[in-house]
Amino acid sequence: MAAARPAARSSILRLINASQHTACPCHGCRSAAHGAGGLVHQLRKFATPVETVQKEYAFEVAAANLRFGDGVTAEVGMDLKNMKARKVGVFTDPNVAKLLPMKMAIESLESQSDLPYEVYDRVVAEPTEASWRDAIKWAREHDFSHFLAVGGGSVMDTAKAANLFTVYKDSDLMDFINAPIGKGLPIGEKLRPIICVPTTAGTGSETTGTAILDITSRSFKTGIANRALKPTLGIIDTYNTDSCPTAVHISAGLDVLFHSLESYTAIPYTERTPRPANPINRPAYQGSNPVADIFSMWALKQTVQYLPRVAKNRDDTEAKRQMLLAAAFAGIGFGNAGVHLCHGMSYPISGLNKAGPKYKHPGYVTDSPIIPHGVSVALTGPAVFRFTSPSSPDRHREALSVFLGTTSSDPTISRIPDADVGAHLYEAIARFLDGLGVPRGLKAVGYTKDDVPMLVKGTLPQRRVLDLAPGVGDVVGEDGHELLTGILEGSLEY
Repeated sequence: MAAARPAARSSILRLINASQHTACPCHGCRSAAHGAGGLVHQLRKFATPVETVQKEYAFEVAAANLRFGDGVTAEVGMDLKNMKARKVGVFTDPNVAKLLPMKMAIESLESQSDLPYEVYDRVVAEPTEASWRDAIKWAREHDFSHFLAVGGGSVMDTAKAANLFTVYKDSDLMDFINAPIGKGLPIGEKLRPIICVPTTAGTGSETTGTAILDITSRSFKTGIANRALKPTLGIIDTYNTDSCPTAVHISAGLDVLFHSLESYTAIPYTERTPRPANPINRPAYQGSNPVADIFSMWALKQTVQYLPRVAKNRDDTEAKRQMLLAAAFAGIGFGNAGVHLCHGMSYPISGLNKAGPKYKHPGYVTDSPIIPHGVSVALTGPAVFRFTSPSSPDRHREALSVFLGTTSSDPTISRIPDADVGAHLYEAIARFLDGLGVPRGLKAVGYTKDDVPMLVKGTLPQRRVLDLAPGVGDVVGEDGHELLTGILEGSLEY
């Protein structure tokens, strides 16, 4: 006989609350309970009190101010002047430094009188502890009043970290890295204003308080997630993804796809525990909620419609515009709801690649091994949503209808038994990824079954996202080891 599945948190809480009643709740025992009430209360004073776990009861919505339009990068100089910037730290990477978005940004800064700036162009793709420390050291030496990031998620996240540690100039990197990897300290000080100009349609970092890096000493990724990191303004310029290679468009778009799917299917915010004792401790990743749902589902629909068009024709202007909007919308969705298993497992998948398979994804301009972030997230996608489907069949049915180009009320969708929705969604996601040329599972990037324990070990510390995973985060006493092993083994090939 199979081992019994651990009881859900909701069931445990109901039992705890029931055990705290001072009398039997049935009608026949009410009168007897009144007579014995005093004795019951006296006896309870000597018993070990049962602590009830307080569930979350509220959610917050936070996102950067956004500006969308053709050529709006040209306004950043005026924006910083309006903000009364004293000195601007400009962050980019060696590739973007040579391209039109950076040229437009510099011209805009130089169009303003008395607006000094310094440029840091050493941001690396998939930032590491070492690269963040270098950027932080540089920023601390200049004491910038404002920050400007022009680039993809790596650039924006590095600039956010530089901003944080310019204010907290005596703090160590690990003070704010998410627990349990770092201390996960709250951010109480007001950070400097930062404007983010994305040059890829993917991370949504221009809207969120999240910054991700590769902890090379432990071969996985994590980061800092706090609303204080949220940009002051996100500039979404439709010209700025024109220079992206097709491979970058696809990987970035996959990040949008799974930001949307994961945030829409995360555990409800009312199931997250424990409730924070102080609202300053309420995490940025809160669980699915009615506001995030709207943004996540819209972004999912746009991505399924337009990402294949960009992959087929990188000059499809309408498709690129819609993907930029989808990235921002998904950023608002996951920035307030959170992501879960695909992202949690992607961190060791990409981190361990450098010393392990050494896979280098075609189309990326780098001499180092790289599984791009969006690809590393997608590799487990089919297996993840087959696993999470029983937690909320209706939400997974809704996602399935998007991939099939219909609605959940379509009889071909609505008549699928709840128990079969996950299998159908598995196939739909796999077909979609096939159409984009995504490697067909972990074996296709060099991992084997023997690597699964190592990948599980690298995933388990990602509590920030695992705690939002249906079937893991909402099950008492379940650390996820056995479940993650099954999902990763199911992701070796499809």
